Amino acid sequence: MPRFILPLLLAIIGLILFGQGAYIHAKALVAQVLLERAFEKTIATGRETKPWSWADTWPVARIEVKRIHASTIVLAGSSGQALAFGPGHVERTPDAGERGVAVYSAHRDTHFAFLKHVVTGDEIEVTRSDGKRFRYRADATSVVRFDASGIDPLADGYHLVLSTCWPFEALTPGPERYLVHATMIESALQPH
Repeated sequence: MPRFILPLLLAIIGLILFGQGAYIHAKALVAQVLLERAFEKTIATGRETKPWSWADTWPVARIEVKRIHASTIVLAGSSGQALAFGPGHVERTPDAGERGVAVYSAHRDTHFAFLKHVVTGDEIEVTRSDGKRFRYRADATSVVRFDASGIDPLADGYHLVLSTCWPFEALTPGPERYLVHATMIESALQPH
């Protein structure tokens, strides 16, 4: 009898860990549906719309990379709570379409998992909550320490940085970040 206890315990622990991982991904998918609805309502009404009543954030943009069929709604702020539901617009950086470097951050295993497929030359479209769209072209990628990104939000020009943890396959948090750098190629396109 005792020789079956260890395999049973390991199986139970495995199921619990699998369940937690599945929960995180399911929460991310459901949140994006609710965020998409709130984002569309924000564009239509011109008022910030929370995705659910107790949310302490709201959608501010949509990021799309059409070549790889990636699309995600971005939330105001980059707190851990906001990043649990979607990418966040990093505080004290300009909005997409404004002079400087707009920075958006998300988790590597959910909302920004697609960054590993973005290559130099890809077009990245950002639609703001006011309906204005801006197209950027990916210029480069880099791996930096979280506390030494070298990003100057007040830099000249119109730039975009998408940031996530590195390496993509890691199971634990680490100090490195993967950055996709992009430069604006077209601005203020009419809303869809």
